[in-house]
Order: sequence, then C-alpha cells, then structure tokens
Amino acid sequence: MANMNLKRNPMPTQDPNVRNHNFSEVALGYTKIQALDEASRCLHCKNQPCVSGCPVQIDIPSFIEKIKEEKFEEAYQVIAKSSSLPSVCGRVCPQETQCEAKCVRGIRGESVGIGRLERFVADLHHQKETEETMNVPFNGHKVAIIGSGPSGLACAGDLAKQGYAVTIFEALHLAGGVLVYGIPEFRLPKKIVQKEIDTLKKYGVDIQTNVVIGKTLSIDELMNNQGYEAIFIATGAGLPRFMNIPGENLNGVYSANEFLTRMNLMKSYELDSETPIQRAKKVAVVGGGNVAMDAARSAKRLGAEEVYIVYRRSLEELPARKEEVEHAKEEGIIFKLLSNPIEIIGNDQNFVKGMKCVEMELGEMDASGRRKPVVKEDSEFFLDVDCIIMAIGTSPNPLIKSTTEGLKTQPWGGIVIDEETGATSRPGIFAGGDAVTGAATVILAMGAGKLAAKSIDQYIKNK
Repeated sequence: MANMNLKRNPMPTQDPNVRNHNFSEVALGYTKIQALDEASRCLHCKNQPCVSGCPVQIDIPSFIEKIKEEKFEEAYQVIAKSSSLPSVCGRVCPQETQCEAKCVRGIRGESVGIGRLERFVADLHHQKETEETMNVPFNGHKVAIIGSGPSGLACAGDLAKQGYAVTIFEALHLAGGVLVYGIPEFRLPKKIVQKEIDTLKKYGVDIQTNVVIGKTLSIDELMNNQGYEAIFIATGAGLPRFMNIPGENLNGVYSANEFLTRMNLMKSYELDSETPIQRAKKVAVVGGGNVAMDAARSAKRLGAEEVYIVYRRSLEELPARKEEVEHAKEEGIIFKLLSNPIEIIGNDQNFVKGMKCVEMELGEMDASGRRKPVVKEDSEFFLDVDCIIMAIGTSPNPLIKSTTEGLKTQPWGGIVIDEETGATSRPGIFAGGDAVTGAATVILAMGAGKLAAKSIDQYIKNK
C-alpha cells in the first residue's frame, strides 16, 4: 500500500553550526527505514513521467520497486544499466528540476525523493569491497576519450560494456574532472568519486593522467599513430571568466575555478597542505550559481567571519539549487542580492581592501527569460572585504581548438556538434558536455557522454 504522506522523508544533515567548521559531508544519507518509507510513496505511474525527466533515462519506478522489496543490490543494478555514476548523481544531480519535477506526487505535495533513494542504494553497493573484474570480450576496436569528467566517464562506461578498448586521457594528476576539482568535499566526498572510477576500471577502462592533449599528444597523433578509431572530446569548461572591472588583478582576487581547485584537489584547507590559500576574514563571492555557493561555503569553513554572496538579481532568479541556497543560509552566508561590483579597491601593498558596488533593480525580461538587472541611480556603496572570488561562469579551454585542424567551434569557444549524434566537423571525432554547451550540470554532461557512446558505436560499425 502506498504511503500517501504529502511530505518526503527529510535528509539527515550535520548541524549547521558544526558543519560550517569542517569539510565532512553535510548530507548524511537515508537510513534503511527512511529509504523503505520513502520508496513506498512512489505510485508506480503507468506512463512513468519521472523517467522522461531523467537525462540518462534511468528506469526509476523499477529501482524504487526493488527498494520496496528490500532487494537493494538489484535496485543498484537497475540504475547501473543507465548511469555510470549513481553515487555521484544521487548527491549533485538537480533532481528537483528533472525527474522529481515530473513526479505526480509533487502536484499535491512533495515529490518522491528519487535522488536520495539513488544515493542510498549506490552507497550500499559501494560498501561491499570486491576485486572482481567484469570480463567483457574485446571487440577489436579502440576509442580515446579526452577528459575524465562526468561526460567522459559516462561515455567510457557505455563503450567498455560493449567490448571497446577505452583509454581516457586526463590532464590533471587525478581522474574525475570537475567532480574532484570543482565540487567540495562536504558536498561530494572524493572517495565516492574514486569508487565510481574504480567500477569503470573493472570493465577495463584505462585512465592515463598527466596527459595534456594538444601538448603531450595531439588528436591527430591519437588517430594516425596510435590506432584509435574514434575520439570523444570531453574536456569541460575550465577557463574562468572575469568581469573586466578595475582591480581584478589585485592580490586576493580569485576565480572560483582556482579557489575550488586549490581547496578540493590540492586540499589547501589542511594546515600542512603545500598549496597556499588565503584565509581571509571577510570574503565576497560574485555570482549566484552552485559554484558560487560552493566557494562561499568553502570560504566559511576556512575561518572567514563574514562571507557574502553578491548577485545582481533577486533570490527568485538565483540559478543555484534550492537545497544549496538553503544550506548556505543555514551556515551563515550573507546574501547581498540586487548588487553588482563596479571596482575592486586595493591597499598600498596591492591587496584587496574592499569592493565598490551598485544596487540593481529588475527591468524587462532578457534573452535568458529572467528580468534584466539595471543600475539604480545614486546607489553606490562600499563592501569591506579582503578576498573576492569571481564565480560568474567558465568557457571551454581553447587548447583543443587551437591544435586540431578542421574542428569548428562557436565564437565563445564551444565545439560545434550535430545535436542528434554528438559528431563534430571532423569524421570520427565526437564531443559533448561543457566543452560543447559551456558550464552545465553533471547529469546533462553524462547524457551527452551516453549519446556519444551510442554514436561512436554506430560510426565504427558503419565504417
């Protein structure tokens, strides 16, 4: 019998006043009792609207039914048919705008906690230590993937399960892409990412780190000299954007990319870390997305007394996930909304001592479908801060474009593809994820990786 409670089971979390001083995971996960109770809220609709909202098309009703039957490993296997990163997606996927947004239970209450249930079964699976390998017969074909972020990992997983010899080339010293350098430990523990990567290795995926395609090797060398029949470019969007206002070159101004990479990949929050990071007293983070929330909450954990989110629109227009905004508020982050920086002020030693801002008001709708912010007259004010983190977006790194002939790109740097196949202007070369769209979500990048895997399989078979 279905549980008709209008509210979902709340996610257990660390106390805000405790967690804002540590980097341990904030969300603690469902217990078995909570998972069974939440699974019983699913109505198992005949037309399965939740599946249509999932970019990787997980059979959501089936895995939830397995949970109700307490067949947790079978539930995991249902998810694993469609997703290579279930523990990751259960934590960082914006289910509230995708599968859960389509849930019928959300019409007169709260939708089923699909993401929380996905995390529950995936974490249970990964608690079982096993050295087994998945013996998939080699089909005689080699594919190279450039980048080990969510798009590259998803593509690798699907191809390896079909017998392809897959090699991932990663520029950094650890695999995982944005999952390891961009998302903080308190939101996505790196041991979780490593377990997902270890699962792919069991299928024979070879990951080579410290290889910069375009420098160490070129795409042409991979295809002409090393025998790869197809290549998937999944290099993400790691080139930070700035506002181009006076003072952005002062000491104490970071891109969110640099700040979070130092924190997440290089563990700068540890006192004995060899990678320095400024432990500022008053921090302003410019931007309103998930990256801005991550940077602000990280700065708070470093010991900042005051941390501001400076965003030019109102709370309703914040692009960050609602859950991340709520967590940030609980942890003491101050939201300075309808505000925009115009100049960064430095002291005699060229360190940040504050930021000039103006107040904004919302006008007519712009191309993004949001009301356009305009400057309010005579509204200039000074924000007393000693560190500023710019979290206003990223673009694809131009290295691949500049070293690969015949690869068409957008004026802003994104690689041009056929949207139905992921194919680029070069035969045998495919692309997807943030390298094509600019910064987006983990799950959309995974969807692009799965599309590319399907297209690469067809391309090689047809060839």
